[in-house]
Amino acid sequence: MYVGRKMTTDLVTVTPDTPLVKARDLLREHNIKQVPVVDAQGTLVGILTDRDIKQAWASPATTLSIYELTYVLQKLTVESVMVKDLITITPDATIERAAKILHDRKIGSLPVVEGDKLVGIITSTDLMEVLLDGLGVEEASGRFMVLVKDRIGVLADVCGLLKEANISIVSMITLPMHQYPDIFQLVMRVNTSDRDAAVDCLTKEGYRVVTEYKKDLEPFLPTD
Repeated sequence: MYVGRKMTTDLVTVTPDTPLVKARDLLREHNIKQVPVVDAQGTLVGILTDRDIKQAWASPATTLSIYELTYVLQKLTVESVMVKDLITITPDATIERAAKILHDRKIGSLPVVEGDKLVGIITSTDLMEVLLDGLGVEEASGRFMVLVKDRIGVLADVCGLLKEANISIVSMITLPMHQYPDIFQLVMRVNTSDRDAAVDCLTKEGYRVVTEYKKDLEPFLPTD
């Protein structure tokens, strides 16, 4: 999946000359944590977060009276506190790339641009939805995990066994087990009524299947 397929395009934006008080109210009204800043041509010039606003509110508080503080804050504009050193992404970037950037940079969203024009925004919430869709959790299904060694054809073998048993796979995701080199977990979902049959089918063929949380996975690791 690509960023352009998942990004939000119905955006709330502000301009650099927007009063900071108004920007704060917009964030509260729309229940969002950040807002892109664009100029009159729609060019992305910055981003404003609720953290930036809180810092601006707090910074002069120790030296000004409440009346002076209120006056100063009413005069502040978005341009004076927005972040200008931007991290952006393009619509043709993969979802995995967006997730990597958000994780590494410890940020909650990425403006999506074509050239210098803002066309959308992708957030950590959007990426969580992609993960949940991939795991198939929105559908009624039975979940289990198959521990396998990394070898050519293992996915085909597992899927082939379920096919022969006339069991349809709702979803499957492959995750490495970093503490056990060359071991992967296939997190699978099948129709609820087929779960026990799927587990039996794979177990009879020698696969290690886990159906519930196990603190110690050593007894379930494949040996060949």
